Amino acid sequence: MDKPLTIPDIMAAKGQRKLTMLTAYDYPTALLVDRCGIDMILVGDSLAMVVLGHKDTLAVTMDQMIHHTKAVTSAVKRAVVIGDMPFMSYQASVEQAVLNAGRFLKEGGAQAIKLEGGAQVIPQIKAIVNAGIPVQGHLGLTPQSVAQLGGFKVQGKSAEAAKRLVDDAYALAEAGCFSIVLEAIPMEIAEIITEKCPVPTIGIGAGKHCDGQVLVFHDLVGLFDKFVPKFVKRYANISKEIESAIKNFKQEVENGEFPSEKHSFTIPKQELEKLKNG
Repeated sequence: MDKPLTIPDIMAAKGQRKLTMLTAYDYPTALLVDRCGIDMILVGDSLAMVVLGHKDTLAVTMDQMIHHTKAVTSAVKRAVVIGDMPFMSYQASVEQAVLNAGRFLKEGGAQAIKLEGGAQVIPQIKAIVNAGIPVQGHLGLTPQSVAQLGGFKVQGKSAEAAKRLVDDAYALAEAGCFSIVLEAIPMEIAEIITEKCPVPTIGIGAGKHCDGQVLVFHDLVGLFDKFVPKFVKRYANISKEIESAIKNFKQEVENGEFPSEKHSFTIPKQELEKLKNG
């Protein structure tokens, strides 16, 4: 197996090769993703929607994020594991941000954290980096600000908004971010940011010019069907196979087909006779 990846490895990949990142929220999923050679595994706050059933990402707590991060890091041997700072775990103060970021490494076993926002979170990013914790930035459609943004909408569609994104990307890199997620922005703007930004950009709905790509695992394999964003490509439809398996199980149990002798244990005949005669 390849040696474990490091943050410097991720940064050195810019301009050399495309990076890959997927979400994972539990041990078996992380095991599969890591075995396939994915570079980064994000324990995303998307956990709130695709695992816990909330309507958005705002409800997930730090304790829940740490719980799931522990499960993921227990499985991972190669990928860089990144913990996603949940809503209101870093916005209130710099001290709060550093302490919660530290929990992802100390309790969760992650190697880095991700947080959303541009210029307004620079003080938090600098403080977290100064504490020795690697930070991945996140610009564009930032789901924790969905109420402020007016819904899950493409960002940076005007020249003014696009310039803000470019400026924010520079600011995040200067503050010490080792990479930046660009979500739901025009591909032309992502290309500009990628060309001029010194750290890798990881796109999700930001086009092919980014230094890497990320998807939510449940979207990729077809396990979440409440809605499918335009930028998602489904590489499988696992939910249909799971439904088929469950229906087959139900039918076989009701018909007396399962369990068969093949799936049952037996006692030696002589011992059974002793029991009957005893």
